[in-house]
Amino acid sequence: MTKIEKAQEFAHTAHDMAKQVRKYTLEPYWVHTDEVAAIVARVGGDEDMQVAAHLHDVLEDVFPIFKQYDVQWMAKEFGLRATNFVVELTDVYTKEAWPDHNRQHRKQLENARIGRTTPQVKTIKLADLISNSKSIVQHDKDFARVYLKEKFNMLPLLLEGDNALMQEATSQVIAGYAVIGMQIPRLN
Repeated sequence: MTKIEKAQEFAHTAHDMAKQVRKYTLEPYWVHTDEVAAIVARVGGDEDMQVAAHLHDVLEDVFPIFKQYDVQWMAKEFGLRATNFVVELTDVYTKEAWPDHNRQHRKQLENARIGRTTPQVKTIKLADLISNSKSIVQHDKDFARVYLKEKFNMLPLLLEGDNALMQEATSQVIAGYAVIGMQIPRLN
């Protein structure tokens, strides 16, 4: 079994153990992580990037329930480089950790943080944005108004990511605005 296959298998098992499903479709959550990994693979992401794409939500969504799946465990199982990518992809400015800050402020801080990450992480983040945007725009137009603005403001900070994914993500965000009937906002 390759490291990518091992990460995919673990992501399936872990998100299922956490009883996590996609919010709007109720599909297994790992449908999303598989899609993110496939997008990263499509643009030539290396093994560690694909591993991190499969595992990118484990520290946010699985670790709080199953404490054994921490950073040290992940590094031992999947290597330090892939684990570092996952750590960089894990939200820091969460509602739980920063309860005195509203969503807009937390997302501004998170966008600035993600803007300081590596080009590899930015590529995975673009793939994540592409995967999530489709679902949100299709299924929750009210939340899409908030989400698309956040991602629109994030895009300039991801310029070091894969160029094809940057173009795809930008097009998708712009198309999302058209679907929900809103004008594209100004950058914050």
